[in-house]
Amino acid sequence: MVKENELRATHAPLQIVRVRDISHTNTDWHGRVLHMKEETEIFPDDSYIRIWQNEQSDSYSTHWHNAFEIILPVENYYDVEVDEETIHLNPGEILIIPAGTSHALTAPETGRRYILLFGIGTMSKIRGYSSILSLLNSTMLITPTTTPEIYNDVYARITMMISEFFNDNDFYEFSIYSNLMSLLVSVARYALAMSRDSVSGSYMTKKKHFHRFQQVLDYIDSHYADSLTLESVAEYGGFSKYYFSRLFKDYSGYNFYDYLVMRRIKAAELLLTQPKMSITEVALQSGFTSISTFNRSFKKIKGCTPGEYKATYTRKETDY
Repeated sequence: MVKENELRATHAPLQIVRVRDISHTNTDWHGRVLHMKEETEIFPDDSYIRIWQNEQSDSYSTHWHNAFEIILPVENYYDVEVDEETIHLNPGEILIIPAGTSHALTAPETGRRYILLFGIGTMSKIRGYSSILSLLNSTMLITPTTTPEIYNDVYARITMMISEFFNDNDFYEFSIYSNLMSLLVSVARYALAMSRDSVSGSYMTKKKHFHRFQQVLDYIDSHYADSLTLESVAEYGGFSKYYFSRLFKDYSGYNFYDYLVMRRIKAAELLLTQPKMSITEVALQSGFTSISTFNRSFKKIKGCTPGEYKATYTRKETDY
């Protein structure tokens, strides 16, 4: 069971504003841009924040993007399909979709919902960033009945971000990222409390192990391009190979090698936007020793080849 006192300290009480009382219109909507199944050009040229008030009845087939996404229906339902599972969102329910997650959207004939999109790579140098991403590795449904411990806080943070964005307040981007980071902390602490329930040992032992696990993730972030093995990283963290393998799965949702490949692909995505770097150079600098393995892994995770991904950004540069 999640201990109530573990969650109570994660946030201060916030004033709840009903999101249905906030009505705004986007004036810069020019349609979606898709390459293969990747949605691109999500953000304005000068920002990594995009908040839509969406009243469209259009549905969207399976796609993915590099933005961290939050969906909040206000009027009528909204259906989201992830991994062949349909999540039926009712008004007031919240769905968090990690960046890079393939998903499809189905809208009713009438309705309204807010879709919040963020580039969170700017937070990558903050200690704990990788740990938070590992805890939020899959879609998360937040409702008053399924997650009452955090629902009010998360809902309040979202309404504050919406208000700041559409009112164009002074320093609104700082305010939005401040609320987003508080939201991420609340959700990650909740997910951590849930994951600790599945790990054996006392509360203090679990806390100690997670602290060491965070250090391991920081180590992977700094050394992903090296020849890392399960044994060497387990030894770095002070765990036995077998216990570390189980602990990694419990806390991150992935086995060690799958996580390492995803971290290398994440690095490759950034390198592929550099026009002067070849695919081979990108593969080697990302930690892959085999081009065929790099191509196969990239397509499995991103849905396109490294060459196709690179061409997308090359085309963007020539369009301006």
